[in-house]
Amino acid sequence: MSNSLFLDNLLTALYDPLEPIYLKSGGEMAVHGDCGITAMIPPIAPGNFGSKAFRKEFNLRFAYMAGAMVGGISSVTMVEALAQADLLGVFGASGLAPEAVEDAVARLGKDLPGKSFGSCLIHTPQDPELERKIVDIYLKHKVSLVEASAFLQISPALVLYRLSGLRELPDGYIVAPNRIVAKCSRVELARRFFSPPPEKIVKSLLENKLITPSEAELSRYIPMAQDLTAEADSGGHTDFRPAITLWPSMLHLAEEYTRKFDYLQPLRVGAAGGLGTPAALQVAQDMGCSYFVTGSINQSCVESGLSPRGKELLAKAGQTDVSAAPAADMFELGAKVQVLKYGTLFAPRAQKLAELYRSCAAPEDIPADEVQALEEKIFKKPLSEVWRETEEFFQKRDPAQLKKAENPKYKLALMFRWYLGQASRWAIAGNEERRADWAIFTGPSMGAFNEWAQGSHYEDPSRRRVVDLAFNLLYGLAVLKRLTLARDLGLLPDDQMSTLKPLPPEQLADYISINPNL
Repeated sequence: MSNSLFLDNLLTALYDPLEPIYLKSGGEMAVHGDCGITAMIPPIAPGNFGSKAFRKEFNLRFAYMAGAMVGGISSVTMVEALAQADLLGVFGASGLAPEAVEDAVARLGKDLPGKSFGSCLIHTPQDPELERKIVDIYLKHKVSLVEASAFLQISPALVLYRLSGLRELPDGYIVAPNRIVAKCSRVELARRFFSPPPEKIVKSLLENKLITPSEAELSRYIPMAQDLTAEADSGGHTDFRPAITLWPSMLHLAEEYTRKFDYLQPLRVGAAGGLGTPAALQVAQDMGCSYFVTGSINQSCVESGLSPRGKELLAKAGQTDVSAAPAADMFELGAKVQVLKYGTLFAPRAQKLAELYRSCAAPEDIPADEVQALEEKIFKKPLSEVWRETEEFFQKRDPAQLKKAENPKYKLALMFRWYLGQASRWAIAGNEERRADWAIFTGPSMGAFNEWAQGSHYEDPSRRRVVDLAFNLLYGLAVLKRLTLARDLGLLPDDQMSTLKPLPPEQLADYISINPNL
């Protein structure tokens, strides 16, 4: 057999990851039972990646999770599609009014009996009552999984959620009905999530009769979060951490804290940030991560709550078409989010607000020329009207914020947060008059996926469905593992390692069974 023919046959076989490949000593391909077989490239099933315990915990076929995206961008429709395909989806509750969150989780609970799904709980240190309202909604509707995002410390509301319903079985096994998947990028914060709930908070909840004595006692034996997503360079809130250094640190910490607290179940670490291609998943898999979390790429899918024009912008983005901008919810703390730079001026305009906030003690301190620029180019309305709208919002949402705004510096922050918060809503709604101000949270993985999808079925965002993208990543990972093994055996040259392209849905069905009801 010629080398070119052998290579063609080998590649064809490698791209069918469910079938083993048998090889003879001379490199010739064979079939099972032939004499002289000296090597085998085993089948690799996409459903075997990640942690078996994670898949069992959440009743999944695949250790794959689509993380929450603000303002319902990770929509009810998206979460339902993922759940029906035995993938884990998280509803994007952050930025929504409590009433909208309640409507969404009530619908999910009704539509997905026996299926796992989650909803976001974002840390709101400036408004702890809002955090508590969302937790009460989750407890009321028996939402058994939350993705804890942007937490700077463990909050009372988060501990209340974790401990509610905690009980011990006759054999001593502790059942925690409320699971937390913590998303963080700092080891010092991961230590808190991998530790039992803080005793001081537990004591306070007990004294206020929010938990039972039994729940307080059992809290000493469970971690705040069994699963922690190590979030590298991502869209939205980010510390821009490189995955190749972050993920091993978190994995080591999980092993250390499992031993330290003698947990019966090993702590698990998932990978997030930059997962837009099978090659990125391969790095996470080889490091030992328990599950994969995607975000940015799902935002460009048809099930996403982002406006169609916003999805078109995302589908044209390259890896470097992203930028840092001040975070609306933690503006005063200097927190950053990563946003789309292509097709929008949000990032530099938001940065201008951050600079003015640092240099001015009150709205009245803003120089006249800067006021004119703000009103004409950024706010597109008088500052007085911005404040009027801000007052109206907080009179309904949280009047305590207006009391705090008697401090002129805080009033200035609220006025600037008006723009930062509205910018993402304009993008979701597709407000063309404010298109230059759209805030679309995304990371480099979006550009990486676009490069991979170029020339394929998925180059057009109207053809991108969240389940198809997930299955392509998992199928692609299986193929890449086999390609790598064949290369390491000396059977495959390096220039054949990057030929993998995403498959259209009808071809994916040959390798990953897809629910016919999708």
